[in-house]
Amino acid sequence: MSQSSRTPAGMPSQRQLRVGEVVRKEVSEILSRGTLSDPALDGAIVSVPEVRMTPDLKLATCLVMPLGGRNADAVVTGLNRSARVIRRELARRMTMKFLPDLRFVLDTRFDDDDRITSLLERPEVRRDVAPGDDASDDDTPDDNR
Repeated sequence: MSQSSRTPAGMPSQRQLRVGEVVRKEVSEILSRGTLSDPALDGAIVSVPEVRMTPDLKLATCLVMPLGGRNADAVVTGLNRSARVIRRELARRMTMKFLPDLRFVLDTRFDDDDRITSLLERPEVRRDVAPGDDASDDDTPDDNR
């Protein structure tokens, strides 16, 4: 295999991305039917924005977010309790040599984005990253010459 076709360390391969997207689509479809019997999932609308696969494709980490973020921890716990049922339904829909085990975690990327944005808006951070304060910039004309 040529050096240019290898993925950098820590980055998912094309195969991981492709299998993750197929698993995401199927898990989303299974959850949208609402046939799971866990009481924490009754009436919960759950989106699956991303599925991350391990390099050996044996574990799928499903990032999930209930609509409106209500009862998020209870929904994730209910999904993890129902993971075997979901995996069994997934086995009926997909043809893979080894079907991955499913793990559900809460998708906190949007909360992290909001936290970073609020940190960047703080006055002491704005002062440090204000444009025009770079003293080492030799391209700007100096008015004191």
